[in-house]
Formats: sequence, C-alpha cells, structure tokens
Amino acid sequence: MNYRRALDYLLTFTDFERSGGFTPRPDVAPVRALLRHLDEPHRGRLTVHVAGSKGKGSTAAMIASVLRECGLTVGLYTSPHLHHICERIRIDGEPISEEAFARYASALPPALDAVRRELPDRKLVTFDLLTAMAFLAFREAQADIQVLETGLGGRVDSTNAVEQKEVCVITSVSLEHQAILGDTLPQIAAEKAGIIAPAATVVLATQAESVAEVIRRACDERGADLVEAGRSCRFQRRCRGIDGQEVSLSTPQAEYNLWLPLLGLHQVENAVAAVLAVEALRKCGVAASTEQVRHGLEKVQWPGRLEVLSRRPLLLADGAHNAESARRLRETLSGDLGFAKATFVIGVSKDKDTAGMERELRPMASRLIATRSRHPRALEAERVAVAFSLNGVSASPLAPVSKAVDAALAASAPDDLVCIVGSLFVAAEARAHILGIEHEVAGG
Repeated sequence: MNYRRALDYLLTFTDFERSGGFTPRPDVAPVRALLRHLDEPHRGRLTVHVAGSKGKGSTAAMIASVLRECGLTVGLYTSPHLHHICERIRIDGEPISEEAFARYASALPPALDAVRRELPDRKLVTFDLLTAMAFLAFREAQADIQVLETGLGGRVDSTNAVEQKEVCVITSVSLEHQAILGDTLPQIAAEKAGIIAPAATVVLATQAESVAEVIRRACDERGADLVEAGRSCRFQRRCRGIDGQEVSLSTPQAEYNLWLPLLGLHQVENAVAAVLAVEALRKCGVAASTEQVRHGLEKVQWPGRLEVLSRRPLLLADGAHNAESARRLRETLSGDLGFAKATFVIGVSKDKDTAGMERELRPMASRLIATRSRHPRALEAERVAVAFSLNGVSASPLAPVSKAVDAALAASAPDDLVCIVGSLFVAAEARAHILGIEHEVAGG
C-alpha cells in the first residue's frame, strides 16, 4: 500500500485520539501478541520509557537529543503529532518518510490476522498499530536505544508492551483524563507507575508528596532503583527570556552549565529529569559527558510548547490544556517574560477542564478570542466563548484558527503579547498558518 492507503487503513481501527472514546482494557496482551507475530521488533536495544501528565514529550525529546550527541542511533516515539503523522516516529531526530510509513503499515495485516485468531475477543486500536510501526522502524534503523513516550496513562498503554526497560521516567503528574485514569492524584500516579519495570532505574521529577509516595511504593515492590529529582538535585536559573534560559544544575554525578532553548520553569524541571535519565544509562555503558549533555539540550527542538512564532507583536503557541499547565503558562508569561496582560486565542477539546483553564488565565487576559481547531474532539468556538466569559472577561468566537490568529494580531500593538493556547491541535494549526507549513488533517 502507498502512504495515503496506509493512513486510511490505520484509521479504520478505533482512534481514541480523534474520537475521545477509550475502551478500558485489562492489559497489553493484544499488543504483545502483535509484536510477537512481527518477530519482536521492540527487543534488541536499550529502552527509556517516559510517562506523566505534563512534560513527558518534552522530556523524551531532551533525552533523545542528548543521546544523539553521544553518537548513538536513537529512535524516538511520541504523540500526538503537530502536522504530519510521520513526526511520531523519529530516527536520529528526523521523522520517518512516507514511503517507510507505508512499508511498516504494510507489514501489519498478516500479524493482525494472527492476533485475531489468537485473541478473538480483544481489539487493537490505531495507537497500538502506530506503536508497533515505531518498533519496526527502530529495528530497521538498527537503533541503539529507543525513547518511548506513553500515549495515555502507562499501565495499559501500548508502549508498555516492552517488558525490559533500563530507565523509566515519571514527569509531572496532575489531574487529567479522570474518567479513565482516576479522580485523585494517587490513582493517576498508580497508572503512571505501571510502566516501572523490575530492576529499572526510575527517575521521578518533582511531584506532590501523594504522587511520590505511590512511585516509591511501586519501586520497592518491583525492585527498581529510584532517583528523585527533588531530593537529589539543585538547580538555579541564571537568566531567561524569549530565546531560552541559562541553568546551572548539580546532580549526584556532575555539575552542569546549560542553555535550554525552551521556555518556563517547568521545562527546566523536565530537563533535570532528562539529565538524570541519561546519567542512569551509565550502568548500560552510555557515559554522556557534561559537554554532550550541554550540546544535546542546546539543540533540542520541541515545537508547540511556548514556541515563539513571531516577535512584533510577540506571538506564542502553547499546548497547555489543563489548569496546571495554564498556571505554568501564566507564570512564565508574567514572571519570565514580564507581561502583565495578553490576548489569548483559545481553543479546547471537549473533555478538557475549561473552567480550570479560565480561572488560571483570567488574571492576564486583556482580550479573549475563542476558536476551534479542525480536530473532531474540538469544542465549538461559541461554547468556548461562553465558558471563558463567565467571570467578567468577554470572549468573542471566531473560527477557523487562522482567522482567530489574524484577528488577534490585527488588534495588537507591536509590543503586545498574543498567546495561542488550549490544545496542541490549535497550536499546530496556528503554526501551520504563520509558518506556511502544510498541515495534514487526517490523523489529527
């Protein structure tokens, strides 16, 4: 099959990213069966597995960037994509080609038929298939190491079909997907802790104590070594602005002077977790020097996360989509960049905490423009406007995203701030419009 047929084929399966629906499953047995019938493409290389509510993609990208500086061939699997589905599967920082995507998809049907015969009552979803394709890509590239970002949760996520892992990372845990993962932080943390493998080194980013207790208990039960960033590291941000931030970091193994081209205190916390993960790989013979760590972080690219799209007026795009990430965004805009007010272009998915986001962004909002992305789960612009107009800040609906961005820029002075927020899908459409990127609608 060619690329377009391959993409259409994958979307004949349930795609919970597009539908918002998620059918609970007890384990990852169907994914493991699929990998077995593909001759175990997930094996044969080192594995770093990253879970969390926020920051897991950024942390995975940082880890992969540093490991490339060490001369390793690195496979990186993340989700969702911004513009093109091939972005999810990267070899040494580059997305796989459409031809390769089609080739890996073409390998799936015979294995899927075998899984259906073996497990007739179980179903595989689009994300399961994409995960298997990532492993096929990493095997073909003879990757030395694979860095995997979980899609949702951890315990029954497709990526958790990998049994042996050298390093597991738990980034910031906050309330998310409560209908699926649980109503409390400990419940959600327990789902994230499901990625912890026996004898792995677990890196825990700074957390609420209720989350840390869950992770400590899981490590004790599985014989995993735990490294807690909040207890073992010290860092100081020396300067920060729209181009990035300078950070001094002290870990149990080394002292670092770093430049991070990503904005916000939360990205520094992600970088600390990434450095600890790389250090943990020393037990596997991967000894990154302080210079390699510094160069890897200097080169990291992770668009759509407080990304500068233009400067006069300052236009930022950020995928913040819950109350905690909105709070972090507001703190960065005011504390790091020095803005008291901003125009927000806001679009959210139907299942997000709109009230929590409104509460956090309201103090900075001089103007709100509500919009809607093309994604099937997007909330109508009119409903977004109502949700964000409940407490005295009026919001006007305007879609599509491109028109909303143009309206915000037209109404702003050169020294103003415009921030696009609420969903990675909204951020992606804004990037495509401003930067002239072809945006692939199918697949998100």
